[in-house]
Amino acid sequence: MSDKITFLTDENYDSVLSGAAAAVVDFYADWCGPCMSMVDLYDKLAAEYDGKIAFCKVNTDEQKRLAIKNKVMSIPCFMFFKNGAMVERHDGTMSEADLRTKLDAIL
Repeated sequence: MSDKITFLTDENYDSVLSGAAAAVVDFYADWCGPCMSMVDLYDKLAAEYDGKIAFCKVNTDEQKRLAIKNKVMSIPCFMFFKNGAMVERHDGTMSEADLRTKLDAIL
């Protein structure tokens, strides 16, 4: 995992997202094959967009309340935030081109 990624918990979720002009949150679990298939791409883009977009992750096994609060029913689930408000949500994996398009839209 990249050191450019912030792991969110009940304690820091609101403050991290409200303090970022742009953010993406990856809801995942370690046992989820599709989630793990996105790790390298997510790490790569976290480094590339460093300083522009906050890249965050929520482990749904460890942070069940956050998953419930955000109505995460399947993983991976990506939520895109602009100025603290969720502007888009994507359930499932996606290509690098699709993820880049969504990231560029919140800049």
